Amino acid sequence: MQLIAVGLNHKTAPVEIRERFSIPKERVRGGLITLAGYETVSEAVVLSTCNRSEIYAVAEDAEGGTEALKDFWAELTGIDESMEPYLYCFVHEDAIRHLFRVASSLDSLVIGEGQILSQVKDAYAMAHDAGTTSTVLNTLFHRAITTGKRVRTETRIAFSAVSVSYAAVELAREIFGGSLDSTSALIYGAGRMAELTIENLLGRGVKKIYVANHHRDKAEELASKYGGKAVDFDVALEQAEDIGIVVTSTGAPHYVVHPKEARRAMKKRAGRSLLFFDIAVPRDVDPDVGEIDGVTVYNIDDLEEVVDEHREERQKEAHQAEAIVEEEVVSILDKFQYLSFQPLMARLSQRADKIRRREVRRAVSKLPELDETEQKVLDQMTKMIVRKLLRFPMMTISAAAGTEREAFYVDAMKRLFKLDYLGEAETLGEASNHHRYAGE
Repeated sequence: MQLIAVGLNHKTAPVEIRERFSIPKERVRGGLITLAGYETVSEAVVLSTCNRSEIYAVAEDAEGGTEALKDFWAELTGIDESMEPYLYCFVHEDAIRHLFRVASSLDSLVIGEGQILSQVKDAYAMAHDAGTTSTVLNTLFHRAITTGKRVRTETRIAFSAVSVSYAAVELAREIFGGSLDSTSALIYGAGRMAELTIENLLGRGVKKIYVANHHRDKAEELASKYGGKAVDFDVALEQAEDIGIVVTSTGAPHYVVHPKEARRAMKKRAGRSLLFFDIAVPRDVDPDVGEIDGVTVYNIDDLEEVVDEHREERQKEAHQAEAIVEEEVVSILDKFQYLSFQPLMARLSQRADKIRRREVRRAVSKLPELDETEQKVLDQMTKMIVRKLLRFPMMTISAAAGTEREAFYVDAMKRLFKLDYLGEAETLGEASNHHRYAGE
């Protein structure tokens, strides 16, 4: 068994590369189903956010598994050319540490941001529902989520965290000379990021908010909540003539603002400049819009400098968070040491208990005078006999976990107890289902 993580993020790839790897949930869900065709991969979870696209998997070997995951990425994204310069690959302990750091927001563009933990949960839930997780990834992701929660509750890493939307507003304030009091803003999108942006804009004095969304009712709901105005998505730039700032965060798979409409809007602005903050991945604003006179476009990567100004405030808490991560890594490595034996030990216990129950039934049928209490005593006695008989074999095989004797004892246990064969009443599907969620 090899645990592998392959992916790219804001540190290894610019936004124009990341957006090509940004995968809609529907495509991820469909792609996970195709994993059954990859013989070397037995479990997988895909995590795709604005700043990262990663796949965590369990494979027979690291080299073959890594190649299979790269093929999977190509199939999922439709990208044929090599993306090797942007990809990273972590194996086993390094993969565990990377996931725990991701869930704890230590690997985020904004250290301490709160969205990533929910995104990790959602990615795991999707894979679980698709049937592509089993004992290893169930155990790993439950622990990753626990680690992320510990970091947020036991440190103050999130106390002074700035969001990407906050960084955009701060940059806008700097450009406008420190005040946004005389400015209005247009927001494309009606999700959580759009709402955070509106809150930050209003907090800095923006006088009016316009909201555009493909679903007009959502735009109206968000606009009314903050005293703004909903505008038609397709002609938003034309309707909001008094704006100075445009922030886009739609999550659309294509550009929603094009040069043609931007030029048309600029003709009505009498030479007044217009700022675009595109904080979506894939990007919402066609980069050519930035070539228009009077228009400046900032994407999510351009905001990193603003974020860095506040990074030092969180470094002390980050050190404490890193210590928590290391503690959790050591703990789960200890647990994983015995994980390879768990199905074998469970099968042995099942086989022994099946025999015990069968013999108890036979004995009870020949002893009709036994009352219910006496039958319970007999049942409990046989359970204890089986448990004590298996105790030393279980201790021996556990002690061999992770040592050079591991393979010998696995083979010996299978041969001695015929554990390569299923019991009379147990189907392969039942055995698979029993072990699939053993780590939950």
